[in-house]
Amino acid sequence: MSSPSIDIELDSLKDAVSMALEYAKTLGTSGAEVAISKQQGLSVSTRMKEVETVEFNKDGALGITVFRDGCKGSSSTSDLSKAAIELAVKAADDIARFTSADEFNGLAERSLMATQFPDLDLYHPEDISPEELTRLAVLAEEAALDTDKRVQTSDGASANAHSSVKVYGNSHGFLNGFCSSRYSLSCVAIGEHEGGMQRDYDYTVARKFNEMCAPELIGRKAAEKTAGRLGGRKIATTQLPVLFSPEIATGLMGHLVGAISGGSLYRKSSFLLDAIDTQVFPDWFSIHEDPLLVGALASAAYDSEGVATQARDIIDNGRLATYLTTSYSARKLGIANTGHAGGIYNWTLSTTGQTFDQLVKEMGTGLIVTEVMGQGVNTVTGDYSRGAAGFYVENGVILYPVEEITIAGNLKDMYKNIVAVAKDRDLRSSIRTGGILMDKMKIAGN
Repeated sequence: MSSPSIDIELDSLKDAVSMALEYAKTLGTSGAEVAISKQQGLSVSTRMKEVETVEFNKDGALGITVFRDGCKGSSSTSDLSKAAIELAVKAADDIARFTSADEFNGLAERSLMATQFPDLDLYHPEDISPEELTRLAVLAEEAALDTDKRVQTSDGASANAHSSVKVYGNSHGFLNGFCSSRYSLSCVAIGEHEGGMQRDYDYTVARKFNEMCAPELIGRKAAEKTAGRLGGRKIATTQLPVLFSPEIATGLMGHLVGAISGGSLYRKSSFLLDAIDTQVFPDWFSIHEDPLLVGALASAAYDSEGVATQARDIIDNGRLATYLTTSYSARKLGIANTGHAGGIYNWTLSTTGQTFDQLVKEMGTGLIVTEVMGQGVNTVTGDYSRGAAGFYVENGVILYPVEEITIAGNLKDMYKNIVAVAKDRDLRSSIRTGGILMDKMKIAGN
């Protein structure tokens, strides 16, 4: 998949954004912002080493929001002709004329606009054919099916190559765009033993095609994880230390994102209201955010409102150092805009220095959680109750897989009861963490 004219496309999209902003100005609006994103990609999925689907997608749209004395209107168009763009701007302006005014509406402050645009190394185009993606998917499946005799079925593999170009501009004079690429490969294996069946998966994702993990490794890991879950059983209701695998630990920290986001705060729907500079985690625990991490999956020089991003501590020695705000939520709350209209950027958790395997040994007797199910998280109170599966550990040794249990607690207590974070981090998402060991959680089983 190649994009030989990406620079030309970037320039033409900037022209379209400028055109929309100029037209909005002639209509007498008090402010406007325009975003265009165009994506193209190729996806191949296989099942039992046979091609199931080949999909090529190319789409994009221009979205415009105009402000008129506290009133707001938005519209979009996938047609980037001058007439279509002007029609979309006019539609947004018409909507703004009929909406209720909100004193907190408007663009982010001009002084917050990004002025530095470092090369974050996010774009690595490759001319990838459907045949090449098919080869990767089949290799992953072959490895899965050759790993363990109890794994005789694949639930499919998928290989993907995508690139995108995004341009944002507003009536402060901000106008910038960038390109990015993303490649991924996943495989799902199904195992069967003594009448019981299990499935599990593994995946890899990277900005550069040649930095993905080998397909044979992905397939083998998917099969090993599946085989490891066969013969699962319940355990008696109890309280035990719980070690969250890195993939589940990422989700655990995702609840923190929601709790400290401006939208949750001004709606009073967070268990961390008025928590700035209070102890939320142990005093050795920190989370650092770095939006300018070169080549990372969640890097950006500015957010979706043009606000410059910056490195900052989210958690500093266990204390909550900041909330995450956009222009609207910052004004609504009367606090500073932190430039998080685009989400979060490369959170990296501090570690206690052990590997995941070392934490298994240190835990002694406890539970490794490798999967959680259900929506049992109340972000207002922090109450946490999820169906779970994983492995029972005794004297630092994994004894058998566990399934059909529930783990429960309150996020306030859970965060404070973290006793260790493994140093072998999972870098496949915007939250970069190793396994997280909790001192004790309620476990409901037999």
